[in-house]
Amino acid sequence: MDARPNSPEARDISYHMHGYTNARKHQEAGPLVIEKGDGIYVEDLAGNRYIEAMAGLWSVAVGFSEKRLVDAAVRQMSKLPYYHDFGSKSHSPLIDLAERLVQMAPVPMSKAYFTNSGSEANDTAIKMIWYRSNALGQPARKKIISRNRGYHGVTIAAASLTGLPNNHLSFDLPIANVLHTSTPHHWREALPGESDEQFSSRLADDLEKLILAEGPETIAAFFGEPIMGAGGVIVPPAGYWEKIQAVLSKYDVLLVADEVICGFGRTGEMFGSQTFGIRPDIMVMSKQISSSYLPISALLINEKVFEPIADESNRIGTFGHGFTGGGHPVAAAVAFENLKLIEERDLVGNARTVGAHMQKRLRTLASHPLVGEVRGVGLIAAVELVGDKANKTPWETAGALGGLVNGFMQQNGVISRNMGDALAFCPPLIITEPQVDQMVDAFERSLEAATKQVGSQG
Repeated sequence: MDARPNSPEARDISYHMHGYTNARKHQEAGPLVIEKGDGIYVEDLAGNRYIEAMAGLWSVAVGFSEKRLVDAAVRQMSKLPYYHDFGSKSHSPLIDLAERLVQMAPVPMSKAYFTNSGSEANDTAIKMIWYRSNALGQPARKKIISRNRGYHGVTIAAASLTGLPNNHLSFDLPIANVLHTSTPHHWREALPGESDEQFSSRLADDLEKLILAEGPETIAAFFGEPIMGAGGVIVPPAGYWEKIQAVLSKYDVLLVADEVICGFGRTGEMFGSQTFGIRPDIMVMSKQISSSYLPISALLINEKVFEPIADESNRIGTFGHGFTGGGHPVAAAVAFENLKLIEERDLVGNARTVGAHMQKRLRTLASHPLVGEVRGVGLIAAVELVGDKANKTPWETAGALGGLVNGFMQQNGVISRNMGDALAFCPPLIITEPQVDQMVDAFERSLEAATKQVGSQG
């Protein structure tokens, strides 16, 4: 780090509080300041170049230097830099994007509603669900079920859905009426000898028991990511989503598919819901919708959700919810162009073929003494590290090994993210097989560096 008092690093320490960061450690170590982007690469102030193996935050599908998105923003900024959708107002980019999203949906959807982030979108989904229950004369049907280790955002309601301790501790979360059920991680949580199907059946039974204990008449919705992202890239086992949906259908519980990470090609299909046969009532999407060039998110809702909400807005006189920047014309124009690029360049197909290569390369490391499990689909994966392979236990404390290897990866020119001891891989959808090889080679070197350090410390 540049320690000069007026350096960008020193000024960052002085003036900027970071998200998902230990504030005291940051004051000691300072930031990695990224200045440039080029394809799958980013570059820091010192000119060091890195493969961005997380696509930023799971999100930059088309890479960090796509001129067509820049041009789309400039065109729209020059024509109409801002407008809103309150009071029946609209604008062409919002209309174009809404139409495209509804038509792209893997199951019949009725309307698109625009917000600015995945967190806002999930908060909005909860409010819509509560509003709908009141419209149907079911005021007791307000409880929401999500999953341990699920991730749905950080605003008050969305963070309550999130099933990770650090998103709750000292925030006085979760709020009332948010419940959590089992995590579909077979490697970590299956009973001895339990098959994928048996494990999935047990988790579906857990869900049904929770619904019955709380009272089916009180359960409004179930939120789930097709693949659980920030909780460790947890890929559901065979039969899981089929069995979960059967329970939800039995008790008339709405299903919300959080496609914020999986949507727009990440799994090798346009949506994770297609990969796992999910039939949602609401779809939540963000991140790759605009490759995160500008903030935008959306919900798609089906007729079952929309019609009661429309009736209730008519009774009250308005649907009293919205955001100043929701469906912003510049963000909507960039998102529309981004979706065109994903389709024109067949980046979904690239995620499928190059993703298969990435999964194969990573799985060659399964026998490494520090590797507990390799998991993933398409261009999203995780390698979970262990200190004791047989007992699946960590080295020193939980997360220590993941942090160590993640640090070595940055030294080796790859930016990843460790979620505890799970190293994530979620590169831009434009990545090539040779670039995947560079990324995995750097990971192998990082593993070997960690192995020497672990060995030297016993």
